Amino acid sequence: MKYMILHADGMADHPREELGGRTPLQAASTPHLDRLAQGGELGLLAATPESVRQGSGLMGTAILGYDPKKYYQGPGPLEAASLGVAVGEHDVVYRCTMVTLRSDAQSGGKGGLNEIKKLGPHVVMDDATAGLISTEEARELIEAVNEQLGSEMIQFYPGLGHRHLMVWVNGKSRAVCTDPQLLAGRPITDALPTGDGSDILWKLMDASFQILRDHPLNDERLDAGQKPANCLWLWGQGRAVLWPSLSERLKMSGVVVSQSDVHRGLGIMAGLEAVDGARLAGVDLRTQAAVALEELKTKDFAYVHVELPDEVIYGLDVPAKVKSIEAVDRELVGPLLEGLAQLGSYRIVAVCDWGNAPHGQAAEGPAFFAYRDSAAVLAAGAGRRFTEADARASTVPPRDATKFVVRLFAKGS
Repeated sequence: MKYMILHADGMADHPREELGGRTPLQAASTPHLDRLAQGGELGLLAATPESVRQGSGLMGTAILGYDPKKYYQGPGPLEAASLGVAVGEHDVVYRCTMVTLRSDAQSGGKGGLNEIKKLGPHVVMDDATAGLISTEEARELIEAVNEQLGSEMIQFYPGLGHRHLMVWVNGKSRAVCTDPQLLAGRPITDALPTGDGSDILWKLMDASFQILRDHPLNDERLDAGQKPANCLWLWGQGRAVLWPSLSERLKMSGVVVSQSDVHRGLGIMAGLEAVDGARLAGVDLRTQAAVALEELKTKDFAYVHVELPDEVIYGLDVPAKVKSIEAVDRELVGPLLEGLAQLGSYRIVAVCDWGNAPHGQAAEGPAFFAYRDSAAVLAAGAGRRFTEADARASTVPPRDATKFVVRLFAKGS
């Protein structure tokens, strides 16, 4: 028996006017995901308690069987695990996102990128991805910041694209920080860090702005019509905590297959092997499916995480999201189901959540799932689809996300 969790991150969405009131999933052609919904169990996953901090990796923590209230400390420590950054028991890892800030034309500024003197009033979050800056360019900038601001207490580490890390040795973890995506197009004044340690964070962010604003690479980006990465935004912090091994708990071998550092780190924290990021960097969906199936030849379980491209998640092109969902179904889900059948009997659960809601939207609605046991004979749900609406209409009661991995491996489930 082979086991798989397929985590489709960020595909759930609001009904869209451009799609006649349908969600992108409803508008997309997804025959393979629909086959799971029709031939298995479809329903909602119980919502995460409001008391739990939100962020990337939260749903993955739950569906791998870990109580987020105890084990989810924010995305920072998960990314550190993926990148191999050594973190002490009392150290705090912050997500360090490269962003583009500009002056607020409506508050007296001219709306330019070069008019800001320091962080504060009249400054707007122009782009929370710094124009989807490349990893190579970002590495040069993060190294420049670390050269000037790094110390025995503070270190900056390069990641991928606009996503990076800062480790604060024996640092403060209780400051209130804001996901920059929630600020897109909005003033940053009321979203700058507050609380314990916020004065240090504020100074570091402002100092990074002074360094990056005048960096030659940003001058080149401006000349090329690209947005400058002119500030490091600190958020998503947490301390690294020890997770009990999922492999030991369930007595199985497992692997995580993901291009996301957060979700690779999540798998590593859970005691799974992680496919080398270099092996997946820039590969297409069919290759990711092939890698997962190759790993399953020698392992019992695979946690396969996929998210839509950044330009789709953070863009405004709704039809592009529909096409991306169709590509996931056609080039990842289809080959996975075909390959699993060739490996013998299997159980698979496909989970879809809201991911990181772009452009200041709040994620709405619970995650949902489709569960299929190839050995079980189930009444087919004719016409049922893998969509938000069909999951809500299911007669199956909401399932506790943290219990699902145990059910996946349970005998006779």
